[in-house]
Amino acid sequence: MSADEAAALIRHGDNVGMSGFTGAGYPKAVPLALARQIEQATQAGETFRIGVWTGASTAPELDGALARVGGMQLRMPYQSDPACRARINAGEMEYLDLHLSHVAQFVWFGFFGKLHAAVVEVAGIREDGRLIPSSSIGNNKTWLDQADKIILEVNSWHPEGLDGMHDVYYGTRLPPHRKPIPLLDAGDRIGEPYLRVDPDKVVAVVETCSPDRNSAFAPPDEVSRRIAEHILEFFDHEVRRGRLPANLLPLQSGVGNTANAVLSGLNQGPYEGLAAYTEVLQDGMLEMLKSGKLRFASATALSLSPAGTEDFIANLAHYRDRVVLRPQEISNHPEVIRRLGVIAMNGMIETDLYGHVNSTHVMGTRIMNGIGGSGDFARNAYLSIFMTGSTAKDGAISCIVPMASHVDHTEHDVQVVVTEQGLADLRGLAPRRRARLLIERCAHPSYRDALLDYVERAEAAARAGRGGMHTPHSLGEALSWHERYEQAGHMLKG
Repeated sequence: MSADEAAALIRHGDNVGMSGFTGAGYPKAVPLALARQIEQATQAGETFRIGVWTGASTAPELDGALARVGGMQLRMPYQSDPACRARINAGEMEYLDLHLSHVAQFVWFGFFGKLHAAVVEVAGIREDGRLIPSSSIGNNKTWLDQADKIILEVNSWHPEGLDGMHDVYYGTRLPPHRKPIPLLDAGDRIGEPYLRVDPDKVVAVVETCSPDRNSAFAPPDEVSRRIAEHILEFFDHEVRRGRLPANLLPLQSGVGNTANAVLSGLNQGPYEGLAAYTEVLQDGMLEMLKSGKLRFASATALSLSPAGTEDFIANLAHYRDRVVLRPQEISNHPEVIRRLGVIAMNGMIETDLYGHVNSTHVMGTRIMNGIGGSGDFARNAYLSIFMTGSTAKDGAISCIVPMASHVDHTEHDVQVVVTEQGLADLRGLAPRRRARLLIERCAHPSYRDALLDYVERAEAAARAGRGGMHTPHSLGEALSWHERYEQAGHMLKG
């Protein structure tokens, strides 16, 4: 049926599971049709809002379209759309920011109520009724299993060569019947290449032929290049010390220019036979797969630029035996991450002097995107690395602050912090030693003296009996840097 006919099957108040993960594999037609129907209902004085559950971020045709017409009562678990963000920060939309590995199991547990409908993009439908996944899997297995009614978008834009590239594991169980995930190497296949679906629940099939959203990555800037250099030097050091093998350990990296700069550096470096166990396959990993530096990449989605997409499709025969896409409950599974000894590299907004990391909120109150999978990996990784430029907004904001305005990753889960200024290895250091090292290695020169002054005065106050010496703080001014930015537009003192 048409997208408009399919969208009409979704009702006000429904919770709708939609496919999509970082702009890959999301439904292209039904959400737009649904947005039009919501807009018409609003103009007629009717209320029409739904809960939208996805794998991660999607695209303007889904998040943006529904946000602009006020069609989402609740959004989870991760978003990056400007219209979505504006609605959330204005209090016009509820947002549930979750660790990505938790979503599927929480839905199975019934924590979020009924999943009324699912809208899932697939690359094709086999004669036996099984579904060929498209460019992401995300939470699609759970949506298909749990939804009362299912709308399938069959997108012929996806190349036939995707058939067989996926690994859908159906061995997960609910407590107390869980069993270990039998995955011992990033390249292991433990499931089947297709998604199962109950044909009696399929209420609509919509044909489309539309590309994924893919944005070109900016060339690595000087900040990204210097961060990458520090990380690569750190890897060399760890190999020499015998704390990493010569081919490192499976790599995970967040999306963006800095991550691609690190991957580019690895591609030019001495390491061979590398593997990736991550959430998204990026352009930098394609280059490493082509050069042979990367032997295998496991992810849940493709997150490629237009040039990367062209390359992927043109060389699919080469990539199909070196890439596997899994459900995010497996790609982000804490047990597997811990077993494989993943090296996790993720971005952040800020860190405080003791290593508490904020990766989601600007000035403590305004959501940016979400925690995504960074917590899944940071808590369980062999090495947990967080990276950012030392300043933001042309130097008006220091990304090393006395106290983080919001904490997503506590000091217990943060081992290494990197900025363009340098790298701070926080392993084995008590809090006050961490503070000195972060100031010395990672803070921008414009803010070092002020940070050191804060620490020394907080310690002096603690010695005088006002507070403790374990993590000294001057509580009255701990967040004054953020307050100064809100009032003056910068964090600089004086």
